[in-house]
Amino acid sequence: MKLGIPKLLEGFDAGKVAGIGCGGQMHGLVVLDDQDEVIRPAILWNDGRTQAQTEYLNNEIGKEVLSERTANIAFAGFTAPKLLWMKENEPELFARITKIMLPKDYINYRLTGIHCTDCSDAGGMLLLDVEHKCWSAPMLDICGISEEQMPRLYESWECVGTLTQEAADATGLSTNVRVCAGAGDNAAAAVGCGVVGEGGCNISLGTSGTIFITDKNFSVDPHNALHSFPHADGGYHLMGCILSAASCNKWWIEDILKTDDYSGEQARIAEEKLGHNDVFYLPYLMGERSPHNDPSARGAFLGLRMDTSREDLTLAVMEGVAFAFRDCLEIARAQGIEVNVSRICGGGAKSPVWRKILSNVLGITLELPQTEQGPGYGAAMLASVACGEYPDVCSCAKALTSVRETTVPEPALMEAYESGYQVWKKLYPALKGIL
Repeated sequence: MKLGIPKLLEGFDAGKVAGIGCGGQMHGLVVLDDQDEVIRPAILWNDGRTQAQTEYLNNEIGKEVLSERTANIAFAGFTAPKLLWMKENEPELFARITKIMLPKDYINYRLTGIHCTDCSDAGGMLLLDVEHKCWSAPMLDICGISEEQMPRLYESWECVGTLTQEAADATGLSTNVRVCAGAGDNAAAAVGCGVVGEGGCNISLGTSGTIFITDKNFSVDPHNALHSFPHADGGYHLMGCILSAASCNKWWIEDILKTDDYSGEQARIAEEKLGHNDVFYLPYLMGERSPHNDPSARGAFLGLRMDTSREDLTLAVMEGVAFAFRDCLEIARAQGIEVNVSRICGGGAKSPVWRKILSNVLGITLELPQTEQGPGYGAAMLASVACGEYPDVCSCAKALTSVRETTVPEPALMEAYESGYQVWKKLYPALKGIL
């Protein structure tokens, strides 16, 4: 806080800053003691240590019970399994917990002195009654915690407070600056891309990957392969999440090929190779969430031959991630949800060839927003609503978002990728239990 915000303010008039919004990592566990000191390092969204606790929740408590109480089943990354892990493995530290927070909420606490969270982020804890947007007493009881240990719930655009004198002195801002509750990164990204209201879709091709489908009304995937969370606009959304997306490309380019020339590596891929690659890649470098819910899943290259090239493998990584997105979209389609157009954001979305692959694998038009900083931009938009610049999130999104570039699927390439997907989707079931 003492370094980041002053750095951002360089060249700007700090007196013109009216509000702050946070878009933060979801599911992470931050625990405070009775002095509001952090008890242990945060356990983050991609931490897979909670497999035993996840299985306990899904198998002993039961998926139907969890879905009824929280609209979701347990996944290894969620917060409730982390609490159970801490209770079982660090009982002395668990006993000291006075407040349970998510990563961005701790930042808001440091800014305002208020223990708060927003509904979109809280939805991913497996502790929230998502439909009614309140803490689930039975789930808190299962985890051995009380409602007094939970932060107060707000809608994302609501003002939770203003800067404390200490925070103002550290940042160079006024104590009149408003801080809104903010949102989980995917909900903030959707706002920043203009995906609000009913029937919108946003694809985030970042470290992890998500398909985010909005709805004004609450709904649940009957198979619980998609998450059901509140949206930052006051409505709801269904979300499919793959744990390794652009991070697969980073691993391949930087760790394996030992270069940082992303565009150069992709430029070597021949146009005619798209849709006709005979190498397949499973992007499960950190296990997988949607639709398999398998923290033990592992990545793999399949179909290698003596003439397999560097470019074939680079292309296979990008295609494998696209096929994993297709898995998530197929779940939504099976429920009668029609997606024909989606906004796209995240570092991977900067790649024209990756957008082309995704558009044709999914069979939908992709729209690249004018502003690429999805979560950060969305958090700033939520702060503008908190400051009264716009009456609601939808009005703000309409005013502040637009499309810069569009990628349309091509019938012949769609057909080629359809054949590839039908092969690819058989690979995980065939290898499950072997890798």
